[in-house]
Amino acid sequence: RGLETGFPELQAPGPPIPALPVESICFPRHKEVDVSIIIPVFNQFQYTHACLASLQTVEEPVPLEVIVVDDCSTDQTANLVPRINGVVYLRNTTNSGFIVSCNRGAEEARGKYLVFLNNDTIVTKGWLMALVNTFAEEPKVGIVGSKLIYPDGRLQEAGGIIWRDASGWNYGKFDDPKKPEYNYLREVDYCSAAALMIPRLLFQKLGGFDTRYAPAYYEDTDLAFKVRKDGYKVLYQPLSEVIHYEGATGGTDASAGTKKHQEVNRLTFAENWERELAERPDNGDLTFLHQPPTDRKNILVIDHYVPMWDRDSGSLRMFQILKLLRQLGHRVTFIPDNLADIPPYTGDLQKRGIEVYHHPYIKRVRDYLAAHGSEFDVVLLSRCDFARKHIFDVRLHMPQSRIIFDTVDLNFLREHREAELTGDTETRRKALEKERWEHELIEKADETWVVSSVEQQLLQKEWPDASIQVVSNIVDIPGSSTPFALRRDWLFIGSFLHPPNIDAVLFFVEKIYPLVSERLRDAKFYIVGDKAPPEIVALSNERIVVTGLQRDVRQFFDSVKLSVAPLRFGAGVKGKINQSMAFGVPVVATTLAAEGMELTDREDVLLADEPEDFARALIELYESDELWNRLSENGVKKTMALYSVEAARQRLSYLLSEEHIGSSPAAQDEFAKYADWQVSLGTSA
Repeated sequence: RGLETGFPELQAPGPPIPALPVESICFPRHKEVDVSIIIPVFNQFQYTHACLASLQTVEEPVPLEVIVVDDCSTDQTANLVPRINGVVYLRNTTNSGFIVSCNRGAEEARGKYLVFLNNDTIVTKGWLMALVNTFAEEPKVGIVGSKLIYPDGRLQEAGGIIWRDASGWNYGKFDDPKKPEYNYLREVDYCSAAALMIPRLLFQKLGGFDTRYAPAYYEDTDLAFKVRKDGYKVLYQPLSEVIHYEGATGGTDASAGTKKHQEVNRLTFAENWERELAERPDNGDLTFLHQPPTDRKNILVIDHYVPMWDRDSGSLRMFQILKLLRQLGHRVTFIPDNLADIPPYTGDLQKRGIEVYHHPYIKRVRDYLAAHGSEFDVVLLSRCDFARKHIFDVRLHMPQSRIIFDTVDLNFLREHREAELTGDTETRRKALEKERWEHELIEKADETWVVSSVEQQLLQKEWPDASIQVVSNIVDIPGSSTPFALRRDWLFIGSFLHPPNIDAVLFFVEKIYPLVSERLRDAKFYIVGDKAPPEIVALSNERIVVTGLQRDVRQFFDSVKLSVAPLRFGAGVKGKINQSMAFGVPVVATTLAAEGMELTDREDVLLADEPEDFARALIELYESDELWNRLSENGVKKTMALYSVEAARQRLSYLLSEEHIGSSPAAQDEFAKYADWQVSLGTSA
């Protein structure tokens, strides 16, 4: 419900204007509900009206019930709330206070989850699903609370802090609610019961809100401490935003009304939780907010932009790495080199506990490194161009940090192969330049990550003493749900911002497709991918379908017989092959496309380089039930072993462990070593 913090009070805004008239509010009745929203009320009907109207307006896609517990209101509440269709209306026999009303609502609730919601709130779009999804995606969660915002747009609370003397602070109060530090999922001491979700069975197990704190204040804090003692986490979810007219019901004067119980209940809470409070920081000491959990690290990751995980393989890999680092318990901060906040992708990181710094909250990466560099143990610099841009400033401002250069794929290898294929002298010049840059980065970093054993062996020959580690692609593995007999057609998938994909599709349509189209005349070829250039779009006809970006590709993989990867140049591990195999869809690929993936021809994949051989393999796979099933089953098994989330979790856990880091070459922290190199780089930004 919000604890007194010592800040000057805001001028109380007028009551909200309901978005709908009372007679238009209607909540459907469900036989079974996932969420029970419990709203305790005492008078202030206009606030209750506006709250209920907002609940209907946002239309959350989850079966729910709304329970209003009336604590003997003397205004219009008793007359009007029962007339609202679908609301479960309960009225106390005596005025009993917030805690008793909440507990009574919980006793009547049917949902798997309870949401306690003050009546002086206005919910926003997505608020409820953000809470529900947190329970689905995070392990051992006991409570999830919303971001509370004042009606004038200022932040009211981004999770609660309890100091050693049991006094509380609403973190971020009166600040800008869009600041990065308030916008990522994280553990907190408590969440205000103004907007709080908890599993119903856990609430019952813990005895509900403790009536020793009646009529109100510290009941939510006490519940959070009980939840944590029982082995569960208390989380703040910023993507759930709720506007809260703080004090509309309980008031703001600490010496009068319900608010006067705040100091009395603080003393009760301090006595009950004396041992736990001894480990809390002194008032105002916020250093703990920047510290990682015990035996974990603060990790900064810099990449070209926020990973748009459904658009290209490199972004999906980075998205998975970031998620896993955080799941392993590390405190993770991400900065996109372009400083752009790109919805919904920024939120996809934030709601999973990854702090994202972007414009306008930082103007230059260098400025952030200068201000916060001392906080980090590890820096992951992704992609050659951007690692090169920032590594000097990282060494300058973060000499204590371990620097990891993540190649994503070896750019110089891909560009050398393109130059060999095209004979273009400018491409050859760029390849040599990129080779020099990547070699310099390998020498300056403490460790280099590559995606395949082929690239690891190539670099290890040049630097036998360097730490060159494989962190490959990472994919979820849904497997196959459609049998061979019900499938038809084939596809190519890949972002067309990547030049090898453009070349591969043009090569396939010009050289291979004519050799199969007559035999498979009823089959369609789907070209799936973002940013298709005019020459790709021009291929479209009745049998060749250029789909553009598809955020949900499952519909394609659940229906096609196979996918093709006719790449003629490139490097790294191909996400298109990982993705297809993860869906149990066999792949026909060139040997270069399958390079470094440890795939066996005719067991995991079909390999062919010449157009006639590629066409023959495609037709055989398209028509052979036995071959298709063998490749489908083996592909899923191989992907599970090498490219699954669990395989990557074990790999990253080891690479960030003291066991590994302690055995690696020591980090170089002498600034002078890099002065000459900075001149060769030019001005970094």
